[in-house]
Order: sequence, then structure tokens, then C-alpha cells
Amino acid sequence: MVLLSFDIEEFDMPFEYNKSIDFKDQIQISIAGTTSILDLLKKNKVKATFFSTVTFAKNAPGIIQRIITEGHELASHGVFHSDFKNEHLLESRLALEELSGLKIKGYRMARMMPVDEAEIQNAGYSYNSSINPTWLPGRYNNRHISRTYFMQSGVLQIPASVSPLSRFPLFWLSFHNLPLWYYKHLAKRTYQWDGYLNVYFHPWEFTDLKDKERFGFPGYVSKNTGQDMIERMDRFMQWINKNKYPCGTINQFIKTISI
Repeated sequence: MVLLSFDIEEFDMPFEYNKSIDFKDQIQISIAGTTSILDLLKKNKVKATFFSTVTFAKNAPGIIQRIITEGHELASHGVFHSDFKNEHLLESRLALEELSGLKIKGYRMARMMPVDEAEIQNAGYSYNSSINPTWLPGRYNNRHISRTYFMQSGVLQIPASVSPLSRFPLFWLSFHNLPLWYYKHLAKRTYQWDGYLNVYFHPWEFTDLKDKERFGFPGYVSKNTGQDMIERMDRFMQWINKNKYPCGTINQFIKTISI
């Protein structure tokens, strides 16, 4: 199964590049990007998982309702995107359940940073998708961790997909910077090797990020954003369907596997 997931959050990434951005703009940019994502999913008849911060969900109720109405999964991305305390694990689950009326089963830590697995279990989640099992300078050092799903501390761990052997990450930056034909080649090889594919993106990628004065992003971040990203994702979803790869939410995938 192909698992497409989207981390929907207040767009605070410019802060990492010493740029300021108004909170209203953070929310509006993410709303615009998520709207484009939902339109693509609807067009291609694909279901996905949305990991939302409570902050975004409270400020974008129409988006949350559309996610629910159109049959996608809502999961937790914490309370805030740039602040974390262990108590936010339970707080975010309860808040998202109250906002959505759904049982929230999954968690993803902001920026795929480490999180205490025992705390994940204590907060009532059944799965965690916060691991990128690769090595990326200054960000990840997880080559020792299983590439594929495993149980830890009573919680199902579903790492982001990386290619076999070399563990080349298939996350959002790769999707932007690799030729699409080569990204699809790596995705196909990983899917055939593992029996599934778990890749993640963000709503702000679907808006134009090329204004360096405003956002401060280097070319490898802003490349193929906005309309280019919408078109690339459309072609990728069409490729998934053409190859007849089943595509669903993480919760749907969990029901098909045995641990």
C-alpha cells in the first residue's frame, strides 16, 4: 500500500532561516496548500493521512471538516509546531478528538525529531510515524533503526520510507530535487522491496516559496514549489494509480499487517 501523509501545521519554517512571518500568514499559506492537496486527492481518488497540530486545526476548521468528510485520516502533529512538552502528546490527542469527533490513533513529532515511545503509549496512541531511518547531516542519524515497521514500547512504529541498502530518503526534499522519473524509480524499488511506501509532505510546499527575501529558503527547499509541486504531485498520484498500487491511510494499512 502507498501511504501518502501530509503534516499540516502553522507555517513557521521561515524562522529557521532568520525570517519573520505573521501568524495569520502562517495559517493562510497552510490552508491554501492543504486545499490544493485535498483537490489533488479528490481528483485522483486517493486517501491520505493528515498529521495536524492543534494550533492549525483550531484556525482551519473548514479544512479539518473537509479531511473528515472526504474520508481521510486525521492524526496528531502536536499542539504547536515549534514547541513541545511531553504533556502535549495527550493534550493534542484529546483536543483533536474533540474538534473532529474521531478517535486519533497516530502521532508524528514535528520535524521528525525523537520522542519518548513510553510517553507515546501513555498518551493513548497506537502508532508513531516520527522516524526517518537515514542519515542526514544536522537532522537525522537513524541508520541503525529498522527501515520498516516494528513494535516498540507497545506502539507500532512506522518509519518514513528510505530506499533499500543505501537508505536514500524518499521524503519531501527528495521529491522536490530529484527528476520525477528517478524519484518514481526509487519509490517503485522501495515498494517492491518492502511491500509498502510511506512518504510525507507539507501544505506550504504547494505554495510558491521562491521569494527568498520573504522566506529565506535556499534553492533546494524552494525548488519545484507552488504550481510546479501541484503538477508533480498530480503526476505522481496518476503514476500510483496507473501501477495499480493500493493507496490508503496509515490506519487502513495497519489493519492489513500482522506484527
